[in-house]
Parts: sequence; C-alpha cells; structure tokens
Amino acid sequence: MMTNLFSVFDPSSSIFNLSLNWLSTFLGILLIPSAYWLMPSRYHIFWNNILLTLHKEFKTLLGPMGANGSTFLFVSLFSMILFNNFMGLFPYIFTSTSHLTLTLTLALPLWLCFMLFGWINNTQHMFAHLVPQGTPAVLMPFMVCIETISNIIRPGTLAVRLTANMIAGHLLLTLLGNTGPTMSSILLSVLIITQIALLVLESAVAMIQSYVFAVLSTLYSSEVN
Repeated sequence: MMTNLFSVFDPSSSIFNLSLNWLSTFLGILLIPSAYWLMPSRYHIFWNNILLTLHKEFKTLLGPMGANGSTFLFVSLFSMILFNNFMGLFPYIFTSTSHLTLTLTLALPLWLCFMLFGWINNTQHMFAHLVPQGTPAVLMPFMVCIETISNIIRPGTLAVRLTANMIAGHLLLTLLGNTGPTMSSILLSVLIITQIALLVLESAVAMIQSYVFAVLSTLYSSEVN
C-alpha cells in the first residue's frame, strides 16, 4: 500500500528505468511561443498583468536594488514554481516541486549568492543584522547565535515548506481516490465532491506556495543591501 501511495512521487519512468519524469519541469517552454502571437490571447494578457504586478511588488521589496532589473530573477522563479505546482495537479504528470532535489537546488544557490554578496560587499551591515537594535548587552551573545542559526536554516525552510505542501495535498488526494472502489454510490458522490473541493484548495496552495517562495527569496535578497 505504501509503495503504491508514494509511487506518484517516483521520478523513474518505465523507459529503461530512467528518471525521465524530471522532463516535465521543462514543459513550460511549450508556452513561450504564445507570447509572440500577432493577436495575444486572453491567457497571455492575464498572465502579463500578473507579471507586471509582481514586478512592481518585488521592486518595492528590493528597494534600490530593484532598479537594476533584478526583479526579473524572482518573477521567473515564481513562474517556474507556479507552473510545476499546477502541472502536478493533472493526472499522470510528475510533480517535480514535491522533491527536495529541485526545491533545494533553487533555494540553496540563491541563499549562498545572497550571503556571499552581503558578507563581501556589506560586511558591517551583515554584522549589524546579527544583533537587533536595542538588545541588552547580556543577551547579545545569545542573539548572535539565534540569528546565525536562523540564517543558516533559511534555504532548508524554503525548500521543505514548498515540498511538504506539495506532498501533503497529493497524498490526501491519492488516499481518498484509493477508497473510491470500496464505497457505495451515495458515499462515492460525496467523495467526488470532496475531491473537487480538495483540488480547488490544492490550486490555491500551488499559487500561494510559489508566491511565498518568491517573496521570501526577495526579502532575503533585500537584507544583504
């Protein structure tokens, strides 16, 4: 039972037992040609409005750093995670964001870049961040330890938060779906309504988690300036 349950997260495919399911991460490339249509679709106009809103918000969060076009990185990050989260809601499509392999690959290099940039270019500012303003002298050593630990675990919390939310929803949908064949017709109709409600909830989670990941990355970046 447990093997079948977690098989939905297995990156291996039936073709020579290769991990070809990771290729679903790049399915978003198929949507790029729609941006060059002579008459943009409603989907394209809607998506452009979302991206413009995010550009403005991230520019505000980044402050002076947002003026040099760095918002493009975080908007692209949001788009990639959102697309992969949504694609995972469709049957027989592998959810790459439910694996720490992908989420840590996104979070760890970003965090390392922010830390290296901050400590090399703004060393005094980074030291000041370790001790919040107004901290009593007695508590300063403890605050330095706490702030250091909170900085170190940031990429882990970013990655685990996204992965855990994706896994939890998919497992719940799978568990409920597996109980369908043993139910009566009345309970089956209730199950279908519950599944639809959960699918709507998972769609909201997919959007919220991609937004949270991008916003927290933006905030971490703004702290090193």
